[in-house]
Amino acid sequence: MIVTGGGGFLGRVVVGQLKDKGCKAIVVPRSTKFDLRKTSAIRKLYAQARPDLVIHLAAVVGGIGANRDNPGKFFYDNLMMGVELIEQARQMGVPKFVAIGTICAYPKFCPVPFKEDTIWDGYPEETNAPYGLAKKMLLVQSQAYRQQYGFNSIFLLPVNLYGPGDNFSLTSSHVIPALIRKCVEAKKRGDGHITVWGTGRATREFLYVDDAARGIILAAEKYNSSEPVNLGAGFEISIKKLVYLIAQLTKFKGDIIWDASKPDGQPRRCLDTTRARKAFGFEAKVSFEEGLKKTITWYASNAHVIV
Repeated sequence: MIVTGGGGFLGRVVVGQLKDKGCKAIVVPRSTKFDLRKTSAIRKLYAQARPDLVIHLAAVVGGIGANRDNPGKFFYDNLMMGVELIEQARQMGVPKFVAIGTICAYPKFCPVPFKEDTIWDGYPEETNAPYGLAKKMLLVQSQAYRQQYGFNSIFLLPVNLYGPGDNFSLTSSHVIPALIRKCVEAKKRGDGHITVWGTGRATREFLYVDDAARGIILAAEKYNSSEPVNLGAGFEISIKKLVYLIAQLTKFKGDIIWDASKPDGQPRRCLDTTRARKAFGFEAKVSFEEGLKKTITWYASNAHVIV
């Protein structure tokens, strides 16, 4: 099998869990050798690996700031990778393809909890719309290819992920690793405050990376439909509560300053996870506070090597 992005944050956990299940012939293509935006590289990869399954995790991603700075790159790279990987898999007779979408594909003002059937009911939140739309096109492709060619591909929509090994860069990370780093570094320096983007009113849902990997593998094993499926933990927390919880867990006792000139992003995010539970028995197992503690512990042990 092939796991694109298998060396990344989520990919390493997926590959590890696959190996624990006894999978041995796992190919993880590296970008230095295979440019997955190019047809020739993908055909070469498929010809060499001859996969019976492709799990497509590779993506160009980042937080609100990174999305605002790179809308064209995020659109093009994610669209071309996904479209060509699916098309060449169809042409070369790959039995099954697992495409990983994004919660950013949902409309900006979507009824909460987000149900898969509402994904086409509006335009995504503007700051990450190019990324979200690029990923959503893979759902269109999956459904069209199943209808016309009988190609077996599935499309999963994981909520915001977090956990050990996440991207902790202050310029490109998502909210949890960015906040952990800010709090830990401020505490170490003795700073009296940290500054956080937005108003704190937006809400988010988070899924621990080990749970996400388990859900992806369950779907790869048991799900064979092109109807999209949410992967989430089924809860939401305001950014304000999240900040104070991370400050508490990192023992940062300074003030929180809110920079309301910066965007909040989508107002609310919380998934309806009924379909995943019914279709392939997936439910999140790791509690949010437990996952945060594990992530903070990992960062504290690895902060010296993180740029």
